This record gives sequence, structure tokens and C-alpha cells, in this order.
Amino acid sequence: MLNNNENSNARDSNVQDLKFEVEYRTKLQDICNKIYAASNLDEILVNLKDEITSLFEAERITVYVVDGKTRELVSRFKSGTEVAEIRIPVSIGSLAGYSAFRQKLINIKNVYDDNEIAAIDPELRFDKRWDKKTGFVTKQVLAFPIIFKKYLLGVIQLINRKDGSSFMSIDEQAVEELAKILGIALYNQKRMAKSRSTKFDYLLENHIVTQKELEKTIADARQRKESVESVLITELKIPKKEVGKSLGEFYKVPYAEYTPTFPIPGDLLSGLKIPFMRNNLWVPLRREGDNVMVAIDNPQDIQKIDEIRAIFPGRSVLLSVALKQDILDFIKLFTQDEKEQANIDDILSKLQDENQEIDEAESGVGEEDSAVVQLVNKIILDAYARKASDIHIEPYPGKENTHVRIRIDGQCSLYQTIPFSYKNAIVSRIKIMSDLDIAERRKPQDGKIKFKKYGGKDIELRVATVPTQGGMEDIVMRILAAGEPLPLDKMGFSERNYENFVGAITKPYGIVFVCGPTGSGKTTTLHSALGFINKPETKIWTAEDPVEITQRGLRQVQVKPKIGFDFAAAMRAFLRADPDVIMVGEMRDKETTHIGIEASLTGHLVFSTLHTNSAPESITRLLDMGMDPFNFADAILCILAQRLVRTLCKDCKQQYHPSRQEYDEIVREYGNEPFNTNLNVPYNDDLMFNKPGGCDACNSTGYRGRMGLHELLMGTDEMKRLIQSMAKMEELREQAIKDGMTTLKQDGIEKVFKGYTDFMQVRKVCIK
Repeated sequence: MLNNNENSNARDSNVQDLKFEVEYRTKLQDICNKIYAASNLDEILVNLKDEITSLFEAERITVYVVDGKTRELVSRFKSGTEVAEIRIPVSIGSLAGYSAFRQKLINIKNVYDDNEIAAIDPELRFDKRWDKKTGFVTKQVLAFPIIFKKYLLGVIQLINRKDGSSFMSIDEQAVEELAKILGIALYNQKRMAKSRSTKFDYLLENHIVTQKELEKTIADARQRKESVESVLITELKIPKKEVGKSLGEFYKVPYAEYTPTFPIPGDLLSGLKIPFMRNNLWVPLRREGDNVMVAIDNPQDIQKIDEIRAIFPGRSVLLSVALKQDILDFIKLFTQDEKEQANIDDILSKLQDENQEIDEAESGVGEEDSAVVQLVNKIILDAYARKASDIHIEPYPGKENTHVRIRIDGQCSLYQTIPFSYKNAIVSRIKIMSDLDIAERRKPQDGKIKFKKYGGKDIELRVATVPTQGGMEDIVMRILAAGEPLPLDKMGFSERNYENFVGAITKPYGIVFVCGPTGSGKTTTLHSALGFINKPETKIWTAEDPVEITQRGLRQVQVKPKIGFDFAAAMRAFLRADPDVIMVGEMRDKETTHIGIEASLTGHLVFSTLHTNSAPESITRLLDMGMDPFNFADAILCILAQRLVRTLCKDCKQQYHPSRQEYDEIVREYGNEPFNTNLNVPYNDDLMFNKPGGCDACNSTGYRGRMGLHELLMGTDEMKRLIQSMAKMEELREQAIKDGMTTLKQDGIEKVFKGYTDFMQVRKVCIK
């Protein structure tokens, strides 16, 4: 009887299994038929989402396709809304990537079980970052590659059985069958896409827009009488760069994207009419050898291209495609300053009308309405608007055009080219503004421009002229910083350096040095320190050359070495003027340094700068200058070495997980032992660094602004003893590190770990 019951139960179980399998197969066949018959794959997948997840009793599904350009898997369709798009490499660094790379099925019960993962492949890894980012917990995964005619097209991935059990063998067979149907559908869709040829194929093929979205956009653009490109960018929020890339691929020419820092091709604009360029939507961008690169909205407009070629006879015209608004922005950038009071076309036309090379200043360059005057004013205003620190005017001998370069965040870039025939006029005009001798071209001269009386804006510039090869003169103009100093706590100090530096500058007497090369922010740091201690009860005198930053409450003096009023003379005068704090722009000679040390020993707090590379090196430099080691040791409070490093743009910086090799290299550069003591950041899957991206805010550079790297040597008792014994620099450095000093490179590496910058930028400013 018992045997009969067992047989009966077994038969019932078999019947149930058979019934389940028939229903399962029927559902699968129905899904496959719908996919095979669909004209729009994306739409049918959205409609079938619930049916597919229900068939596999899964919580989520993702269909990836291969991006042939980047060799990545991109989520073409997925359930779950936490992440807009998923991109993963075809590699063993992720489960779907592994399935594509090895072209095999994977079925995992628990992705967090390292033993189960290792049993599939010792090198396989589950990327936990997506779970951390979304809050969704992945458990079971079933993935199968989508392949057609030996071509890898993508991967289908199912996540989490609803009952928590493993995906079954019937699920494995079903996902394989589903992948085959998807392979046929994807292949057919790609083949159909290639047979079409529209300006937006790139956007469709890379799944940036769907066919349905594009059709709606075209209809909307027609109704609103706007370009399809502008509606894609404004309404669908497609990145401008992607739309431009699509146009470039269609027209088979480079895509030219507008950036506000694009060099102005002054020599190509001469004689061109702005309304003509605006109405016909084209603009010259630059010379490329004997060729002229022109941006145009439609590189297939033969009539327009013939007109452009006629304007540049004897030169080949190379074409690039640009969006309509970008062309208009290029024209505006190239021809107008912010007040729109003058444009390059008018200026250069006036210059051309003079029809002669201007050799001397008497040729009218001093007249306020002169074209050269307007051109110089525009160069200064544009550089100021772009937050440049320096302007470089670089004439060349013969018939080569003059280059104008500007330095922003420590990096030089070409701003403009000016026709060769006006090089002397530009130089002469700047000399007149600087009160320099326009007839003297054989030796360097220094001067200053107070721009307010020439161009409206309250800008001051320090001017240096330098004779160069071929009887030319270069001019470099430093735009002097205006306004209040930065607060000390915004200077990028580490916690230890901030506390020690504040402790030093609030002492009643002693001497504080800030050292570093030209342009490393020494004066800015000293003014921030003065701002910190600037109180009504404290009398502060400063001697500077020139006075770049002005502060209320400070008595600031501009030294004039030409009349004998140098730093040493200013220091002697200050000591008779009842000071509490004295700041000297630079200690460049024995007399000034000697007076500074004497002043610090007689109850005054003295700040100054030195042109040395590191803090310990400053001590040996001062001793070599003949300073008394005992007096100097008594006076020294601290020496701060400083550099400025470019910081990553906050809007577009991208996180990434560094390789073990990159991490080990950074630890080695920091020093293994001090790294374990000071930072002690272990290498694991959670470790993230930042790298530059590129957006409109940072002009696609990935960097915006700068911050300080600091090396602070404190005048401890042991350090004072070494100074008195005139110890070698190596001993001074060892003692400073024992006292807690972090080197410039170490401070930079700490800022890399905090996400402010990247190691490449730190390396650029820290030699050792």
C-alpha cells in the first residue's frame, strides 16, 4: 500500500513538473514571438518587462548592448530607476562583463560569496559599487551573452529570484533561447540603421536617443521653427558634444565646439564683414599651415563654400561642422568685448586702412580713438574677464603674426593672433600707457598701467618689456590682484599646518618666512596672515613692490628703488614709526635680511618672502647670506614653503577606483613609513580617487582654480640648536620631519586622497 502511495505521489509530481514546463515554454515562446515580430525593439522590451521578470520569477532584468567605439557594455534596457545608464567594460571586472568576455552563461546563487565567485573563475569579481550607489542588494544573478553570427552584441542579465532560491536549469535554457532571439533583433536593427543615413545616426546607434524620441523632436522643432539640434540639447538634455559628434560623423568632417577660451584668429578676421558671417553661419577658426580652418553649419552647402574660398584666395579651406549657436558665439567672442564698444573687424579694418607698417609711436597710436588703442584695451579687458594672471605679447621677426597668450590658473594658452604689420604699434601703445621710453628698444624696462583712465575698469597691471631676437620686444603684463585677501582658513592648509601657522603669526615677536618660486602665492598667503591679525590695537606696516593687495588698517608703502627707497630703507623708516608688525615684500639682500632679524629681536613681528624651493633650504640660504646663526635661531618662528596646484572642477570631476599599481606608486612617493603613520589609508574596493572630466564651467579642461600645497618648518628648540651649529640641509630636513613637517609632495598626496586634485598635478609642481 505504501509503495502504491509513493508511486502515486511520484506520478502527481511528474504531472505537475510537466504542466509547469509546458506553461513555462508557452510563455517563453510568446515572449520570443513578440520580440521577433517587433519593429521597435526598445518599445517592445519596455512592454514585455513584467512578462520576462515573471517568467524567471526575477526582481530585475537588464539588457546590455556593446558600444563598438568604447568596447563597453551599455544598458539599453533595464528595470529599476536608480541609475540612468550603466556602462561596464567587456572584461572580468563585473559579472555581465565576464559573461560577455568569456561568452558563457553564469548562474550565481550569492554574489557576495567569494568562494562561489572564485569557483567560476579565480579572477572574477563582483562590482559592489552599484549596490552601494543605489541601495539595491544583489543576490542571485543569471547572465548570458547575446551573440549572432559570431558577433558579440550584448548580454542579458536577470537579478534576484523572488523566493531567494537559485535560478533553475530551465531558466538557463530559457535565457539562452531569449538571448538568441535578442541577437537576431539587435543585428537586424543595426543593419537597418546602417542602411539609413541621417544627421543623428550616431545618437541612435549609441542609444543616446530612441527613434521615437527623435521623431517627436523633429516634429517639435518643425512646429517651433527651431533647429532639431537645439531642441535635442534644450528639451532632451542631450550633451552638446554628443550632438556635435553626430553631425561630424554624418558630414565626415571634424566637429568644432565653442569654448570661451578659443584663440582669436585676428589675422584671418581682417577685412571680413561680421553681418556676412552671421547671416551665412560660418567663421574662420585658425590657420593650419597654408590652410584656413572654417567652422560652418552645413559642410555640404556648395554655394556657401565657394563664396568662402573666394574670400581666402591662394589658400585651401578646410571645413569643420559647428552648431548654429556655437558659430554665433564664436563670432561674438572674436569680435566684441563685454561692453561691445569695439569689435576686432572694425579695429583691424582701421589698421588696414593705414596701409603701412607702424614703426614709431608718432604714427598716431597715442590717439584715444585709434584702432590700436581699442585693440590693446580689448586684450586687457578680455584677459581680466577670463581671470588671467598674465598677458604675453610676443612679436616675431619678418611677416609672422604676433601672438598674444594669457595665463589662467598657471597654464598659458593662445588668446589671439594679430597681423604682423601692427606689432610695433601694439608695443608702442602699451609703453605709452606704462610711462616707458618708447624710443628705447635695446634694454628691458619696467612700468605700471593704471587702466581706469584708459578703459573704464579699475585694473592695475605691472608691465615688463624684454628685447628679443630680430630687434623685437616682448611685453608681459601681470594683472595685479585687487580686493580683500582670502581668509586664512580658505587657503587649503592641513589641520596641523593651520594650527602651527596661526600659532606662529600670533606671537608678539619673531620672524616668519614664506618661500617659493615666482607665482606660488607667497604674497597672497602673507596678506591672509596679516588679515588674520589685523586688529585696531595692532599697528602694521608693509613695504611691497608693487602693492598688489590693499587692506584697510594696514599702512602700505610702495618701494621705489630708482630713487634709493628700497626695502632696506623702508625697514629703517618703519622702525622709527612705532610698528607692531612689519611685512617686507622680499628679503633679497643681506642688509634687508639683517634689519628684519634685528627688528624681530627687538619686539616686532616680521613677515617676509624668500625665493627658495623648500623650507630647510631657506635656512641654509639665509646663513649663506651672512646672517648671524645665533640671532637668526632666536628670531625664527616658522618657514612656510608653498606651491599652487590646479584643483579639479567640482562640477565634472569623476570618481574612479585606482589600480593597485597606481596606489603603490603614490605610497612610494609619499614614503612607506610616513604614509602608514600620517595617512594609513588601506587599499580596498572602497578606495576612490578623482580625475578630471570636462564641462562648460571649466572650459572642458577638468580643472578650475588652484589651492596651496604647504611645507611648514617650525622653529622648535632642537631646530634652533641645529641652526646655531650651522647644520647641513639634510640634518635640518630630518629634524623638521621629526618635528612633524610634511613635505610639499606629501601635502599634495594628502589632497589627492581628499579628492581636491590628482597626482599628475602634484607632480608638476613638486620636483622632489
